[in-house]
Amino acid sequence: MTHTVISSATREVTIGFDRPFVLIGERINPTGRKLLAEEMRNGDFSRVERDAIAQVEAGAHMLDVNAGIPLADEPGILARTIQLVQSLVDVPLSIDSSIVEALEAGLAVYQGKALVNSVTGEEERLERVLPLIRKYGAAVVAISNDDTGISEDPDVRFAVAKRIVERAADHGIPRSDIVVDPLVMPIGAMRTAGQQVFRLVRRLNEELGVNSTCGASNVSFGLPNREGINGAFLPMAIASGLTSAITNPLSAEVRSAIMAADVLMGNDADAGRWIKVNRPPMPEAGMGSGPDGSVGPGDRGRRVNRRALAAAGGAGGGPTS
Repeated sequence: MTHTVISSATREVTIGFDRPFVLIGERINPTGRKLLAEEMRNGDFSRVERDAIAQVEAGAHMLDVNAGIPLADEPGILARTIQLVQSLVDVPLSIDSSIVEALEAGLAVYQGKALVNSVTGEEERLERVLPLIRKYGAAVVAISNDDTGISEDPDVRFAVAKRIVERAADHGIPRSDIVVDPLVMPIGAMRTAGQQVFRLVRRLNEELGVNSTCGASNVSFGLPNREGINGAFLPMAIASGLTSAITNPLSAEVRSAIMAADVLMGNDADAGRWIKVNRPPMPEAGMGSGPDGSVGPGDRGRRVNRRALAAAGGAGGGPTS
């Protein structure tokens, strides 16, 4: 099994086929969030602080950090944001930028082993990003597009991913440090987008032996009830071999879908985490079903069942090691 280990100064997360699915929080990203972009440009990081803490409290195992603000000092803002987020939460980070100088500024201040988001199959990008990955000992997201753009043919996207893995090996970067993004298209614009991703992720798993991630929310772009689509997409992608995703941990539907998929994939031992989160509370004194609030026979049965479930499930565990 391929394991991709990402770390902060104090905590590790392992991405792998035999591990619980890794949820990477998407919200520290000013793209499409005009108020956040303006605040970050002006040096106001209060919303970043709130988003970082809220996502981790909701169950994010990692956070994606992006500072892509037009006409702003992206390297400086990204480095400052990374330092701030690492001072607030202990989860590992994905350093997200299309500007190589910003990636290097982020890597220079990062404490731990980062996930860099991203490198593409474009020749210039490969020659600039891969040496950084090697220099800083990071892992990298490999996006399956190249100089010709994003192909609608999943076989072409697979070939691009394979070429990035091979080029990374030339730089001394093992495939365990490559996490491939198969590129999720909006299902509202491309009817076969979901099927393409499922097929491609399966090949990445079985033929390349690499871990995978995606911007899961892209699949529902332009549709109503986006969280409903996202919540259905993720378990299907996980069953196909997807091992992580950049998505919204504040969505109860998304969190529940991922946790259920972990149970069904056998990556939540004895359904321990599922039971811990979903079992009803034990009745308190005076809160039973008896006429005077006492514990009746039915309550005793429920209590025994809960104890049995707790004993079977234990405390459970997340994707951190």
